[in-house]
Amino acid sequence: MAAATTSKVSRRDEDGREHVVHVTKSGPRRELACDTCDWRQGAQFLPWLKAQEHLAEAHRATIDPTA
Repeated sequence: MAAATTSKVSRRDEDGREHVVHVTKSGPRRELACDTCDWRQGAQFLPWLKAQEHLAEAHRATIDPTA
């Protein structure tokens, strides 16, 4: 069995605080986990989009720090 790999989606809110959702891939499934509020969700399709939606809706974090 292959090892799980992790990436992250991060956004900043209007106050400059960074919020991060980690995306862990294990086989065809991905697990999303928010550092800020301990929200967790499984996702098979479009996990990065779901992470961005969570950050925008739950934390009003929409500013991409890499842009």
